[in-house]
Amino acid sequence: MRTSQSSQDKVTSIAITAQQGVGKTHLLSRIRHHLEKEGGALFVYASANNYTDLNLVKYQFQQTLADSLSKSGSQKVMQWQEVAAAMVNEVKTDNSSTPAELVKKFDQVYANRLARNKNLINALQKEVLKTKINADPYILRAILWTLSETQAPFAIKWLSGGELAQLNADELGLPNPSKTNQDREAEALKNIQQILNLVSFYNPVVICFDEIDVKNNSTEDGFPTESVIANLVKILHDTLENFELSQGVVILTVMLPETWRDKINSMPGGTPDRISKYTQRKPLELKHASGDSMIELVTVWLKEFYTAKNLILTDLLYPFEESKLREYGKVSKPSVREALRWCADNFKIDEEPLPSTPFERFDLAFKRESEADIGDYLENSDLIAEALYFGFLTLQNKILEGVMIEKVTNDVKPKAYYIKHYIDFKVIGNEEGKEVKIGVAVIQSSQVTLTAGLKWLIDYEKYDLTRGCLVRSKSTYSRY
Repeated sequence: MRTSQSSQDKVTSIAITAQQGVGKTHLLSRIRHHLEKEGGALFVYASANNYTDLNLVKYQFQQTLADSLSKSGSQKVMQWQEVAAAMVNEVKTDNSSTPAELVKKFDQVYANRLARNKNLINALQKEVLKTKINADPYILRAILWTLSETQAPFAIKWLSGGELAQLNADELGLPNPSKTNQDREAEALKNIQQILNLVSFYNPVVICFDEIDVKNNSTEDGFPTESVIANLVKILHDTLENFELSQGVVILTVMLPETWRDKINSMPGGTPDRISKYTQRKPLELKHASGDSMIELVTVWLKEFYTAKNLILTDLLYPFEESKLREYGKVSKPSVREALRWCADNFKIDEEPLPSTPFERFDLAFKRESEADIGDYLENSDLIAEALYFGFLTLQNKILEGVMIEKVTNDVKPKAYYIKHYIDFKVIGNEEGKEVKIGVAVIQSSQVTLTAGLKWLIDYEKYDLTRGCLVRSKSTYSRY
């Protein structure tokens, strides 16, 4: 829609159907979070539950539109402010500023301009209107005012159709006649069209109508919520301007399958075609989880979970078994909500409890690794030395074999850089009141001369040692 060269594709719609609990509202929430994180469109959420008087549906949708655009967007400012910043940057002659930068300095710049008897808003409004000749000047002016941290709440209230105190209206330069709700309803559609046509020039707009199946409301003529909302969507589709330079408007409407089948699909005047234009009157249907989708669902959620914990697993379904997930999806046909609850209840890891002391935990890890197939690692002296060094670091201030380990260091001096450094690290401690300094040398590789390593290890005076420890596996030793 955003990149299409056809004006007819600039306003489109999609109907989405699903049974209760399958994930209609959750889908809209994911769209909202995606746009808030990645950008790409403005987001408007319209829940039918908030329309307390369906006789005023257009006026209430204008309020919804103003409130939704007041929410934070991908640039960490209100969506109104993203649009206002785009307007300003379009007419500025110097370098563009980010929305956050404009909001931060707007009030200060405005005050300085007033001091010189020049109104910043008037100047900006005049310049933007040169490129947007069909825009309502007051709506455009109110959007620009959202850049002001002090005036934004009043500007947004006016954009929602609300009445301001006359002092605030005068300060903003906006008309402020007293109106009844019926007057506001009569004017709301024109205001909605003006707002959407203007903001969609700078950013696509995604409008989501949710929960239109609510049964507790109707108009004076007896039309239920779903019929009223469907008619509103049709009106928006038919009356919004289609022009090539627009970024476009997408209208999503979610409902129960029976609502589409029994109510919407039988409405006259081409309403079903306007409700699901993009899919050619065939709603997208959200289905219950199957065997395959259970695998996809669990894989996605566990990947996010383990990534957040900085864990890398070869089995992307751990601790679940693929066969059990497929069986559950095939037999139960759960909703996404039910599937996630089942996963939470069955997220069990059978594992023996860890030992209480650090030495016991180290010993257990060493035994487990010893039982594994370590293959070529037996030749890697450096890797083995690093593992032992790390293990001894965890034992500092602990007693091991009668020695209180006070310090572990791999900075063994003196160092000779022109030949191999055989002593990997030194354990410094206290045994029955006497200082001990144990040099540890790992010599696994068959390419290293054992005699040369031992020569270094027993040179206590040169390397400030009281003992030496040679680490060499039995299998390696047997080759000599």
